[in-house]
Amino acid sequence: MNDTAIVTGASSGIGLAIANMLVDMGFDVVGIGRNFENSEYHFKCVKCDITDTSTLIDSIKDIKNVSMLVNCAGVGFYGLHENLSIESIKDMIRTNLEAPMVLTNFYLSKFKSQGFGTIVFISSVTAFKTNTYGAAYGAIKSGLSSFAASVFEEARKHNIKVIEICPDMTATNLYRNADFNVDDDPRAYLEPSDVASVLKNALELNNGCITRLTIVPQINRVKRH
Repeated sequence: MNDTAIVTGASSGIGLAIANMLVDMGFDVVGIGRNFENSEYHFKCVKCDITDTSTLIDSIKDIKNVSMLVNCAGVGFYGLHENLSIESIKDMIRTNLEAPMVLTNFYLSKFKSQGFGTIVFISSVTAFKTNTYGAAYGAIKSGLSSFAASVFEEARKHNIKVIEICPDMTATNLYRNADFNVDDDPRAYLEPSDVASVLKNALELNNGCITRLTIVPQINRVKRH
């Protein structure tokens, strides 16, 4: 039987690109997302709101042969911090940090028992920057980055790889709650397939682990609404 990969946020954007890439690599992919109604998918789809962590675990607990977890689901709200709603702050924490921590907690012991496994975190360049108009989002991604690095040090002796990918502006719907979007110039943003391609290269490294990769477009520019 093929190894199984769990991919959150697989209904669109980077998650969808990674899920399709893993299918091409021969994985049985289980994609988790809130809505799978707008495209044709070539993997098993599980509809789930990952902020409901008890339901999330129930939805994946019986899946067999899992050797990879890709934490890709993300949401962002932007603006002066005092103008963010409490609910938007909670949503970012639960989606971008709590769910990856819960899923990692669930799979780590299984990966250690089988003697191998890979955990991927799709973080952001904001994890290492001062983020005016994105203070909460950047802080959450910084926490995710710290978590990824610490989990690798805990688990590396058990043959578990932990890969953190930190993209800059990417052509996804992440910015739907912002007053900016990707620029019209294709040199000013990444495509989801770019992130998937970089992950594929990292996965093909046999006797080492690329723990963190930062990807930026050639030009640093956004388009204001």
